[in-house]
Amino acid sequence: VQLVESGGGSVQAGGSLILSCTASGYTLNRNCVAWFRQAPGKEREGVARIGFNGVSLYADSVQDRFTISRDNAENTLYLRMNSLKPEDTAIYYCAASQRPFCVGFTRTTYNYWGQGTQVTVSS
Repeated sequence: VQLVESGGGSVQAGGSLILSCTASGYTLNRNCVAWFRQAPGKEREGVARIGFNGVSLYADSVQDRFTISRDNAENTLYLRMNSLKPEDTAIYYCAASQRPFCVGFTRTTYNYWGQGTQVTVSS
């Protein structure tokens, strides 16, 4: 299984980015998949997740600004990020579980991780 993120970059506050995560050896729409992020000096935290049934859930800090989605034909996971804030600066990771339903943002329930993509938001 390989997860490869792309789409990170530098933007000004209020801007938007779309992150992509392309999977190989794993079918994204069969299990829970998620986006996490890790800021310097902080622990990795869950941002958004979506189960095999399409039900999604977001961290309070990104609710109404970020949207997680899947393109089943392309086997790609997306994270659309709007109204970005400096506190959104972090390395963003794609994560995939072997469970069809998401069990919160508990990191140990995600079996596969991408290498991460840097997002930097300047004020």
